[in-house]
Amino acid sequence: MDYRTERISEAIREELTELIEYEMADPRVLNVAVTAVYISPDKRKAVVRIAVHDGPPAPALEALEHGKSFLKSQLGLRLKMFRIPELYFEADQTAMLAGRLDHILKRIRKGRPRDAAPGSEKKAVE
Repeated sequence: MDYRTERISEAIREELTELIEYEMADPRVLNVAVTAVYISPDKRKAVVRIAVHDGPPAPALEALEHGKSFLKSQLGLRLKMFRIPELYFEADQTAMLAGRLDHILKRIRKGRPRDAAPGSEKKAVE
C-alpha cells in the first residue's frame, strides 16, 4: 500500500468511527467499532472491517448496509476527495476470535502445575 492509500484508509476509518458512534441512530450499531479499512489500488472500493462487541455481527452489518448511502454522503462532505470509494462492510474475524483466544489461554494456564514455593521442596529420602 502506498502512502496516499494509507492516509485515505486511515481518514475513512476515523470518520466512519465517528459517524457510526455519534451520527447513526440505529440501535443495532451501538457496540460496533471500525477496526480497519482496506482500499483497492484504484481507490474505487473500500472494505470496512467491523468488530461487534456484544452479540452476532449480522444485525450490525445489515444496519450498516442500510445506512451505506448516508455514510458515503457524509464522507463526501467531510473528506475533500474527488471520489469517495464504494463501501463494503464485513465482520472482523480476528476481533471475534480474541475472546476465544483469551479463554483458551486461561484453560492452558489452569492445566499447568503451579510452581512450588521456595523452601517447601521435599528432600529425597536416602
